[in-house]
Amino acid sequence: MWKPFLIFLILNFGALGLGGFLMGGEVTGEWYQNVNKAPWTPPGWVFGAAWTTIMLCFSFYMASAWGAIENKNFLIGLFAFQWILNVAWNPVFFKFHQVGFGLLLITALTVLVGYFLIGLWPQMKMKSILVLPYFVWLLIATSLNAYILVKN
Repeated sequence: MWKPFLIFLILNFGALGLGGFLMGGEVTGEWYQNVNKAPWTPPGWVFGAAWTTIMLCFSFYMASAWGAIENKNFLIGLFAFQWILNVAWNPVFFKFHQVGFGLLLITALTVLVGYFLIGLWPQMKMKSILVLPYFVWLLIATSLNAYILVKN
């Protein structure tokens, strides 16, 4: 269990690091600082704490899924698609200011993570709860993205 956990931990935090690198510091850039944000936008430090918790939980979930799901190719495909969507949203939204396309990406990511939570429940049972922080955070992030699209 520890080897898959470490592999997924590296992959998950690698996605966060790569996404952050690809957005090029635009979180503190002029565009995002001046955009009309939702009143429920959390302070910046919450994002780091949330993503750390989310990726720890998701890494443990994926390591558990690796042992529980027989079709490894299906699981790898789901994970890879989730990884790509997670990384891609950052530069699309922050660097290129493509808020509508960003909303499409984050909505797809939310649906996919929802599948991890609900669709794999029969195999994962209560371990699916580990995906709940990711899913809830994506619901919030999707609403923040949608607010920016509508109000700007």
